Order: sequence, then C-alpha cells, then structure tokens
Amino acid sequence: MAAQNKGFGLLFEMGCGKTVTAIAVMGVGYKQRKINRVLIVAPSSVCSVWPDELDRFAAFPYRAAVLLGTKKARLAALSELKADKTEALKVAVINYDSVWRDGIAEALQAWEPDMIIADESQRIKTPTIAASKAMHKLGDNAPYKLILSGTPVQNNAIDLWSQYRFMDPSVFGPNYWAFRGRYAIMGGYERHKIVGYRNLDELVQKEYSVAYRVTKAEALDLPEQTFEHRLVTLEPSAQSIYDKVRRDSFAELAGGGVVTATTALTRLLRLQQIAGGFLQADDGSATQSVSMAKRDALSDILEDYVIATGKKLVIFARFLAELKLITALLDSKGIHYGLIHGAVPMGQRGEIVNDFQSNPETKVFVAQIDTAGLGITLTAADTCVYYSVNFNYAAYEQSLSRIHRIGQRNTCTYIHLVARGTVDSYILAALDKKKDLARLIVDNWREIFAA
Repeated sequence: MAAQNKGFGLLFEMGCGKTVTAIAVMGVGYKQRKINRVLIVAPSSVCSVWPDELDRFAAFPYRAAVLLGTKKARLAALSELKADKTEALKVAVINYDSVWRDGIAEALQAWEPDMIIADESQRIKTPTIAASKAMHKLGDNAPYKLILSGTPVQNNAIDLWSQYRFMDPSVFGPNYWAFRGRYAIMGGYERHKIVGYRNLDELVQKEYSVAYRVTKAEALDLPEQTFEHRLVTLEPSAQSIYDKVRRDSFAELAGGGVVTATTALTRLLRLQQIAGGFLQADDGSATQSVSMAKRDALSDILEDYVIATGKKLVIFARFLAELKLITALLDSKGIHYGLIHGAVPMGQRGEIVNDFQSNPETKVFVAQIDTAGLGITLTAADTCVYYSVNFNYAAYEQSLSRIHRIGQRNTCTYIHLVARGTVDSYILAALDKKKDLARLIVDNWREIFAA
C-alpha cells in the first residue's frame, strides 16, 4: 500500500511496531530500486534510536548518519554520507528543530532524498510553524513519504491537515482554510474558535485511504509486557565529565589494593548520576546539573503520550535530583501528578496512590524506585518510564509489578531511558539477567570502568 500510494501513514500506537514496519518499507523500496536515499525526521530524543533499530531489523545494506551537533557537524555528516559510494541505502536522521535552519534546509533539498519519513508526525500538526513549512517543501520534491504516529490527532481533528499536506496533498487539498471550512464549525469571538466538527465520516474515510491503524487492543499477539530502551546521547560536555570520572574511578580502584563491593558500587553510583544529568560533590552536599539529555527524552514522551492521548504514566527514578528535575518538567507543562519519595510520610502515601488511581486529572505518578517500588498498585497506567534504576534485581522486579498486576487489562509497556556509552547499559544488562550488581562488580569492575 505504501509503494502504491507513495505517501502513506503508519498510525500505530506505542509498542505496535511502526519503526520496524517503516524499516521494512524502506528495505522493499531499496530492493526494488525505487529509493537510494532516505531522510528520517524525528524528535531529538528519538534520532539516536534509529541507527540501533536499523542494526536490529534491516535485512539490507545501509549506511546511516545521525545529523546532530553544530551546524558544521551536521553538514559534514551529510556530506560524508553523500560521498559514500558503497552499494547501500543511504539514511540520514535529523530532528525537527533543525530541518528548517538556514544552510541545513538547503543542504537537505540538494541531497534529494527519495523517501522522507516523518517520525512522530504530530510534531508538524501546526501548519504555520517553521518545521511544518520545511517538511511540506521537502515532501513536495520527494517521490515517497511516510508519516509515523500513534496520535496523529491530538487536540483537534484539523491536526491532520499539515501532516497529510506533507504526505499527500491530494487527500485533503493544498489549502488549510478550505480544509478547516469543510470539517470545522467555527464560533466564539469573531468566529476564531473551533466549537464543533462536521463531515467527520468523510474525514475519517480520507484519512485511512492512505494510512493503516494499529492499536494495542487490536494487536492480540503482543506479550503482556513489552520493553523499550530509549537511547539518548549525552551532550559533549557531559560526556567529557563522565569519561573523566570513569578514568579516575578506574585509577582509584586499580591502585587501591583489594576492591570491595562497597567501593566499586560507590564509583558506579557516581557514573549513574552523571548519566542521569547530575554531578554530586564528594561530600554529598550539593549536585550540579551537567546534562538535559534524559530530561528532553522524557519531555518528548510526555508530549506524545500524556498530553496527546490523555493517558496516565508512571515514572521511576533513583535519585532525588532526578525527581526534582522531573517534577519541574511536569509543572512547566501543567501536568498534574503525584509524588512519593523517602521523605514523604507513610501516612500520606496511600492518599497519593489513591488519587492517581481514581482522579482523572492526575496523569502522572512520580516515585523514587527504592521507596515506591514495592506494595502499591498503579494499574491506572499501563506504561512506565524508568529514568534510572537501582542495582538490586528484586527491587527492580517489584517495581515492574506496580502496573502489571491484578486489575490491569492492557499490555504493559516499560521504557528505559539509557544514556549511550554509559553504565546504564551495563546495569540494565545485569538486571535483564536477573542479577544484582553487588554480586557482579567485584569480579567485573575492570570491564565496567575501562569501557
């Protein structure tokens, strides 16, 4: 269907496979000699995921470049990809906030991608923003286009127009005002407010004429629990700090005689804090913010999952500094939440849990994993984000059961935010093997700190 229509939508809910399906579509297009260059435009926190997903699923030769960093670095990465003469599909990945920038927009046009994929296409639902205009222009010159979204309609049915203007202008026409006039009923002061809709059967029919929808409820072969690792990339300054602390830790452990679990875990804890965005003073008295990578990734999840769909979400984190950053982010977005950490009195915790379970306005439950990972029921949500985890498998396993327990009727999704090139991956690998870090680190500390 995507090959026939040339513009197509994969409207799959989270966890239903829109990324692997998009990879399959581009692979078929490449093997049929219809495409040689693919441009993927995605939210910043998702850009780094694409090379890993290609590595897992692509059954065809490809060369991928993520265009991140300074303007000069992005253009250099695109030029290097362009100069690659190997027989492989060339894939460039860039974020929405960069696709319209001076110099970059022109370079992307000159590259002449054969297929453009708009990942989380609801990011271009507003036709007047720069990213939407740039995507419309790029789309006009690309033979094949895909939009990927679990929530193509967020607040208004007219959110569809800009996404379909990029994908296939013939579906709803090239004029936004004509589209709005046909499907929206205007009212309020000077008739600037949408007060209702009309011709919705026609709108839905046109929407799905070039799109395929999959929901979790329909995907009966999904397992009861699905796990996703959302890779994020630390800023260069944060990575530099991380690498220095890692080297210092290795030197300290190598020169300190007998390595104990306590000593090694303390150094590992410091690295985990930096991966989460904070550097703590040696005396534990203060923390310094060094990275917003995980915070930005969480912001994308909140936009696409909580704000867009109105669904509830559980967020676990290990450190108080992370909890403060998370709650500040929720406050900035006007999202009502419940919060439990070690300093919250036991007598108040039941009320906080009950509010999350029963109050439709309380959308997010934020908790310190060591404090709220045991004995409470959070089945009002079926999705959980791990900002960070602790080193104990039993505690981690208990936290998984907060949403996956009696009363839960949906498939549960767990999203782990993983800072690329840090101990996050090692910690999760140990937990996946149902092992505690304290039992492994004495024998394996060189592998961790020398990496």
